[in-house]
Amino acid sequence: MPEPPTTSFTATQRQRLHELGADPGAVDGRFAGTAARDEAFRRLETELAAAGREALEVLRGTTRVPALRRLEAALRAALAAAGAVEVVTPAIIGADALRRMGIEPGSELSDQVFWLDAGRCLRPMLAPNLYTVMRRLARTWRQPFAIYEMGSCFRRDTKGSKHLNEFTMLNLVELGTPLARRDERLRELAVVVLEAAGVVGYEFVRKHSEVYGDELDVVAAGLEVCSTAIGPHPLDDAWAITDPWVGLGFGLERLLVARDGLAGIERVGRSLSYLDGVRLQL
Repeated sequence: MPEPPTTSFTATQRQRLHELGADPGAVDGRFAGTAARDEAFRRLETELAAAGREALEVLRGTTRVPALRRLEAALRAALAAAGAVEVVTPAIIGADALRRMGIEPGSELSDQVFWLDAGRCLRPMLAPNLYTVMRRLARTWRQPFAIYEMGSCFRRDTKGSKHLNEFTMLNLVELGTPLARRDERLRELAVVVLEAAGVVGYEFVRKHSEVYGDELDVVAAGLEVCSTAIGPHPLDDAWAITDPWVGLGFGLERLLVARDGLAGIERVGRSLSYLDGVRLQL
């Protein structure tokens, strides 16, 4: 009777195959000895590197824009068609703005923030700037109206298959949503984004947030791709907001991971090692 397979890929081999985008099942294979293992590794590495070169040629000759940017363009078009207006605000946030969001110095959430100094930080997932813009536009625009922003956000986090220190958020808020329609409107706006992103098989899940309390999240492929909030909310007083509203925050890299079934989020984030999901060290 033949000996059962006893050898698996080394940690270095597994890391290399993961970087090249190997299917997790292929990386977990077992072999009848080191020679068979090394031959399987060379064969799989060659196949994956060839696929990566082909994908880079497609990027160079056809698409010419990475998936993250193509997603941003699709979302802008869909949101414009839905009547939302894009705004652009600073990525450097004052400490006072975070305090008004309920984040006090020394708290767990404050420790996740990239502080530049005692009074300034890089924009976290929260969107305090939209509070300010929303309040000021309310003096001019008839309600309801929707505004959104897409751009880099920053968070001190454990790197892994689901997290990045710098990531791209779509923060969308509608002011003046009728009270009775807030939950329904959240779902409608979420579907606009999900359909534009090409994400299917998602579900809405209730969850508790440290900042906004009970909220409705969107989960796709096991990933939380969106968190939501509704107002009136206790935070509104600090921003002089008195009308009802709904807000959504989508992580764009997570949308791509969920849509394309990627093994790791680092492939589609801002990187010097990957371009459009392809490892540059082929």
